[in-house]
Amino acid sequence: MKYQTRKKAIILLADGTIFHGKSVGDKDGSAVGEVCFNTGMTGYQEIFTDPSYFGQLMVTTNAHIGNYGVKEEENESDRAKISGLICKNFSYNYSRPAADGSLSSFLDKSDLFAISDVDTRALVAYIRENGAMNAIISTDVDNIDALKEQLKAVPDMNGLELASKVSTKEPYFFGNEKATYRIAALDIGIKKNILRCLSERDAYIKVFPYNATYEDLSSWNPDGYFLSNGPGDPQPLTGAINLTKKILERDHPLFGICLGHQVIAIANGISTYKMHHGHRGINHPVLNLKTGKGEITSQNHGFSVDREETEAHPNVKITHVCINDNTIGGMEITNKNCFSVQYHPEASPGPHDASYLFDEFIERIKDSKK
Repeated sequence: MKYQTRKKAIILLADGTIFHGKSVGDKDGSAVGEVCFNTGMTGYQEIFTDPSYFGQLMVTTNAHIGNYGVKEEENESDRAKISGLICKNFSYNYSRPAADGSLSSFLDKSDLFAISDVDTRALVAYIRENGAMNAIISTDVDNIDALKEQLKAVPDMNGLELASKVSTKEPYFFGNEKATYRIAALDIGIKKNILRCLSERDAYIKVFPYNATYEDLSSWNPDGYFLSNGPGDPQPLTGAINLTKKILERDHPLFGICLGHQVIAIANGISTYKMHHGHRGINHPVLNLKTGKGEITSQNHGFSVDREETEAHPNVKITHVCINDNTIGGMEITNKNCFSVQYHPEASPGPHDASYLFDEFIERIKDSKK
């Protein structure tokens, strides 16, 4: 499909910088959010439906987006979660026989505004130099002043609570109810493949809303507790932090990923901070300090746990380090049955280097049941 009437479009950054492109399809539109980039060569559908990206304008660094279409079962949530898409070359046609449809139809169904023909190399270089910031993408190219006013109203990601925007409203179950292990998962932006990875290891999972209490989760009598990934700043998640403190007090097996990892840190008195431009991609190298082995990991976070405070904590041990910038990739609470990582072991974008973490969680549950 080719559009002859594609509209001129712009990316207006919060600092006033403008990049140019064209609308995907022939429609007018605008979208706002924090602009960030992902370096993955594949997996655009998983990225777009990952709740951790809620409120963000996604720049894809791979030159071609849409070329293999979309497949329903590869969604990481019920719908697209990004605010908008920015890419170089958008493919209206796709070649994968297993696909259910085109990316353009997926965007239309999701009511997601996208622009292409953008110099994404220049845009990514600018973000790397100047940091992630709010932006607006729009076809309203002749009303820059109005777009600037609209952009001013967009809240900063620092201090922004977004888990409530993506969490389930009601508890639900996943897996085989006759499974050996029962896991209570707090949904602060959970991905479907995390649930699959737990279920494949003989676990039955009950997923609870972001504002569930310890009493809510413990009343199901689970064998272990899980804190999911998710969007936004972890600091405002006071309910999840208090829940975590109670789990730790009772020394239940506890595993956290990404936002869950950050919540565990805060529950232990360790602060978090907003990163300059974050980690988002499927080939980030991590060093496992326990084994000395390197891991190729999928990452997606704009906040990180303070390393100096972690090293000073008597009961917290750093287990993994992100090699590119020496930030914390994982930790464990030495006097509790708790560990966490800042990356996504369920993503498996080719390498399966980190899938052992789910096995470790199950082993910790087994040991606690003895």
